[in-house]
Amino acid sequence: MTARPYEQRARAEEAARTRMRIIDVVFDRLRTAPAEPIAIDRIARAAGVARSGYAALVDAKHQPDARDHLRAGFRASGEMLAAERDIHRALRSMAQLDEQAVGGVVSRMDAERSAGMARLAGRLAEQGVLREGLGAEDAERVLWVLTSFESFDLLYTGRGLSTDRATEILIDTAERALYAEPYAPDLPRRS
Repeated sequence: MTARPYEQRARAEEAARTRMRIIDVVFDRLRTAPAEPIAIDRIARAAGVARSGYAALVDAKHQPDARDHLRAGFRASGEMLAAERDIHRALRSMAQLDEQAVGGVVSRMDAERSAGMARLAGRLAEQGVLREGLGAEDAERVLWVLTSFESFDLLYTGRGLSTDRATEILIDTAERALYAEPYAPDLPRRS
């Protein structure tokens, strides 16, 4: 069920105000300490935006089964992206105009995500769960697309889906694209 038009408008207006606060904080930070890297935690606090931790995302990689790692990672990432949606949008918009305007923070985030997706794809390949003909390198590329802020935000903001629903769609898409056989762990999927 999608939000009513006036709810969507109010959400969009609040998001625009939040983005402007974030941009103001980033610019202020760059004026006062241009040589220091921009930290999302610091920007979030200064802009009065909730900032979730990376603990669940880091914990996901410790799952023995790489498929559970994928699911836990997508869920943690979805929660983090939803909580920081306006920060990510503002930083990515600014980086489109001038990557150095935001101190390379977007490049660093993307590099960390890329390394994480390469590790996950390698684990999936090692555990023999990838579909025939799909190597770890192409699996990493699929994961790269599906774990992007843009993929999540197209569902979350673009379609007005809940964090859980957007994440489940991305998990389902990844599993169908990557696995030789459907994965049905003992634990039920969140609805």
